[in-house]
Amino acid sequence: MREYSVPATITVGDEENLVDAVYDNAAAHGADVVYRRRGADKQWSDVTSAEFAEQVTAVARGLIASGVSAGDRVALLSRTRYEWSLLDYAILAVGGVTVPIYETSSAEQINWILDDSGAVGIVVESPKHQVLVEQVAPGLQTWQIDGGAVDALTAAGADTPADEVHARRRAVRAGDLATLIYTSGTTGRPKGCELTHHNLLTEVRTIAGVFPELLTAGGSVLLFLPLAHVFGKVIQCGAVYTRTIVGHTADVTELLPDLAAFRPTFLLAVPRVFEKVYNGARQRAHNDGKGKIFDAAADTAIAWSKAQDTGGPGIALRVKHALFDKLVYGKLRQAVGGNVVAAVSGSAPLGARLGHFFRGVGLPILEGYGLTETSAGITVNTLAAQRVGSVGRPVPGHAVRIAEDGEIMLSGPIVFRGYWKNETATADAIEDGWFHSGDIGELDDAGFLTITGRKKEIIVTAGGKNVAPAVLEDRLRAHPLVSQCMVVGDAQPFIGALITIDPEALPGWRERNGKPAAEGVADLVDDADLRAEISAAVDEANKAVSRAEQIREFRILPVDFTEAGGEMTPTLKVKRQVVAKTFAGDIAAIYTGTTTGS
Repeated sequence: MREYSVPATITVGDEENLVDAVYDNAAAHGADVVYRRRGADKQWSDVTSAEFAEQVTAVARGLIASGVSAGDRVALLSRTRYEWSLLDYAILAVGGVTVPIYETSSAEQINWILDDSGAVGIVVESPKHQVLVEQVAPGLQTWQIDGGAVDALTAAGADTPADEVHARRRAVRAGDLATLIYTSGTTGRPKGCELTHHNLLTEVRTIAGVFPELLTAGGSVLLFLPLAHVFGKVIQCGAVYTRTIVGHTADVTELLPDLAAFRPTFLLAVPRVFEKVYNGARQRAHNDGKGKIFDAAADTAIAWSKAQDTGGPGIALRVKHALFDKLVYGKLRQAVGGNVVAAVSGSAPLGARLGHFFRGVGLPILEGYGLTETSAGITVNTLAAQRVGSVGRPVPGHAVRIAEDGEIMLSGPIVFRGYWKNETATADAIEDGWFHSGDIGELDDAGFLTITGRKKEIIVTAGGKNVAPAVLEDRLRAHPLVSQCMVVGDAQPFIGALITIDPEALPGWRERNGKPAAEGVADLVDDADLRAEISAAVDEANKAVSRAEQIREFRILPVDFTEAGGEMTPTLKVKRQVVAKTFAGDIAAIYTGTTTGS
């Protein structure tokens, strides 16, 4: 059994809470900009610390007038937008508990969360959301953002003294429940994770300490991940605590133009976003006849990054790197606004090749690891201590242990206190102060953690070979044509894979390969040229594993995995059980010889 711990560097007082930062900022730095809010004209306007505190108080007065009591759960269902942050802090300011719900949730999921949490009210974003809530929870107090929820609450609280809000917020203690976040539910019913003010304050202060170059007064971050996810929630709170300027956008299809306009110093995303940035840039270069230049630049960036860990690059590599910095790397940095100091990636493994590529182009991606149950990141890479391919060391005050079966065990004050109304699940998850993550990993002598797979996702072939699918899947998704993939083979004689094609990359590939224009990939699933290219990607991925773990057959699917289709979670993780059920025929075909394989 291997274990690594880091001493604590911060403390949280029993009387402290998350809302303190809002009012501390207003008192000491009232004129400082803490949010940039985009209007209907797409222009950004500044919101100062004093203005934000005033708005939080006004909305909180409305919640009190509407009957929300300390300890009450209030659900929040919306895309990522300024009003989310405002309403979240207003709920906390009255001593309430925020229950976030993904805006893509089904009526059944909404019903479960509202019923299980005992929410006394819900803020929804749109008329569509309101209809869903009325179907499953008729009579529940509802406020609609697009219908003027902020103004309505402000008006409702006009006769409620602001002093009542301040008395409520000062009464909140660190040990009180701050949020009830339901796990995404890739398997079974979502469970409500109880995160206290102490959990989240510890996380916020610790992360601020390890990322001083990123979370800093005057810096900025554009939030586009769902704020219903703990990753986005913690960065929101960390930004308020450090007075890092925050912007919001929910339209990821316009992400690059939004980044170019907002020009953040800090980028927060999941691996799929970085994969799309890389693959999109490579695809455009190849479509424009500059593919060889881009590929040479990518190889140089990777070599330059790897050299940082082995004594530094030689003269020849430095010259090549400087040349490509002018031709390629500078353009990539400008594509995300030109000011990004570093990016933080979580939720899933990034893959070492992409990690080295982005560090080599001057956009270091600091991978971290955590779960809802650990208030987001419990291990992180930093600019001062980065090991590409790992998810970093434990943050100060926390420890990581690798159990005999390879499971990652976690302990420290950011670990949640339990699952809401589920003592059995809590007892199963936390043992002697150690949380069973369900992930498999390795810990090196310097304390850097590497994730090798999910315990529940380990495939055991008919020959008894244990295979962690993440290694192969990460490699496959690095190919520009591949959108998603899922490795299969449980109780089968060999490993196979379902592969989907990136719809944005497909038109350029069709043109370069003389294929007729068409919608989608349905006409190409058995195309020899497409299969040959995907086969080469499979061969490249197979280099990372032993022969017994290699993909021997694959099937190209006629559709992509999407959140709307039910195959992806809101944080872009594949729902393996859903895919296995939906594409059961395609999986069976892999093992009946109806595909040609790689």
